[in-house]
Amino acid sequence: MNLQKIIDALNLKVLTKNIDFSEVSPTTGYASDLLSCVMAGAAHGSLWVTLQAHTNIVAVAALLELSAIIITDGATPDDATIQKANEENITLLSAKENTFFVVGKLWEMGIREK
Repeated sequence: MNLQKIIDALNLKVLTKNIDFSEVSPTTGYASDLLSCVMAGAAHGSLWVTLQAHTNIVAVAALLELSAIIITDGATPDDATIQKANEENITLLSAKENTFFVVGKLWEMGIREK
């Protein structure tokens, strides 16, 4: 499963610079709004689902080399956060739906825990 298929299936809005999303293959997924939980539990290459939209999510994603962050409930990061994500090569995606819905759809698509 590649990130482009996920973007298309979930109708996600790309907030950061465009890359060849068909070349990005999330290895697993992780959902949490607590940064410390993500740092302790998310695997390298994970697709992170969260309601958080502040700049600290970029730092965590860069540290763990996550494949992308899906920000749920239509939350939108500020311009500084998007700029920082672009600098760190972190893809930010936005979903209108809540975290429960997004995670359920990812599960249906085959994104599983390692």
